[in-house]
Amino acid sequence: MSIFHAIPDATSFVMSLCDICLAGAFVGCLLMLFEAGCVLAFREEGPVAGGAEPPVTILKPLHESEPGLADRLHAFCRQNYGGAIQILCGTGDSTSPAVPAIRALQRRRPDDPIELHVDPRRHGSNHKVSNLINMLPRVRHDTIAVSDSDIVVGPGYLRTIARLLARPRVGAVTCLYHGIGGTGLWSRLSALAINSHFLPQAITGVSMRITKPCFGATIAMRRSTLERIGSFGRFADELADDYAIGVAVRAAGYDVVTAPFVVGHRCFEVSLRQLLRHELRVARTIKSIDPIGYAGTIITHPWPLALIGMLSGSTAAVLVAIAALASRIALCRCVERHFGLPREGYWLIPVHDLIAFAVYVTSFFGATVHWRGANYRVTADGTLVEEDLRRS
Repeated sequence: MSIFHAIPDATSFVMSLCDICLAGAFVGCLLMLFEAGCVLAFREEGPVAGGAEPPVTILKPLHESEPGLADRLHAFCRQNYGGAIQILCGTGDSTSPAVPAIRALQRRRPDDPIELHVDPRRHGSNHKVSNLINMLPRVRHDTIAVSDSDIVVGPGYLRTIARLLARPRVGAVTCLYHGIGGTGLWSRLSALAINSHFLPQAITGVSMRITKPCFGATIAMRRSTLERIGSFGRFADELADDYAIGVAVRAAGYDVVTAPFVVGHRCFEVSLRQLLRHELRVARTIKSIDPIGYAGTIITHPWPLALIGMLSGSTAAVLVAIAALASRIALCRCVERHFGLPREGYWLIPVHDLIAFAVYVTSFFGATVHWRGANYRVTADGTLVEEDLRRS
């Protein structure tokens, strides 16, 4: 008899779940339309008027030789900038493919101010920060800009960054970024994740002043500010090292300013495994920063939520599912048009949205991430504990 009583209860639960998912999907559609408006209202500006152009050291922590690395580094050398520029590339592995790639670039373009520092010393679980610690003694200038090796910049990048940093109370400058995919499916999906999820959400957060970002795409600081916050050593075990640096700069009484332009982020994923590892690391990084807020981002997945809601069999669920997909496509198109990005195959959008939702759900089960060839366990306070030193 209890079985028969349980069936109506189960049916009622499923119907209630469908209704909740549909409500979340509907709110998610409205949110995406609002994000589209914020994207269109975002005004990219040229170099900020006035201000000094001091000598700058750009730190480039390397892991492997990435396609197009030489051209990306060359763009940092060819800036519309009056001050001296030092490009300091660093790696902790002398056998890394990045080493011969940089050596070859130095021979091919001897006038480019590119230097290479190889130092295997480890200072914590975060390999990137450990690399930065090793590079710091080689820094020649008091203005320092940390920029990931996959970042693509324009010729006015340094001038704007330096002039923003010269403003009163500004302790650091950071940049938003868009994705640049390759010819392969997985890198295109990775770029789509940035352009249709991350970037519009980040622009909305900055526009509404509800987020305080600091991204590894660019973190520019004065040496004195870096020393005041405890230098890079303070962040040697942090998963979200860029976010932690921003928090420390603000805690020291300074502002972290977001530049009025976006830089490019080149995506290199060549397999589904690499894509899932990358997106899961990003998801668990965000979850470690703000668990409650991250849980609330379930409404940013309206298409999968609408599919769950369709289990109710209602016509409204079908309409919400169509609206969810249309809203995502419209948002993606707004990003592409506003920032002059190539049009992506929109058939990839529902595919990626399902992958993104699967990653979102998975991120709550476990605390392991894969980053720079090693596996880590993320502790409750967001620090890294390396579990596997084998490189992949």
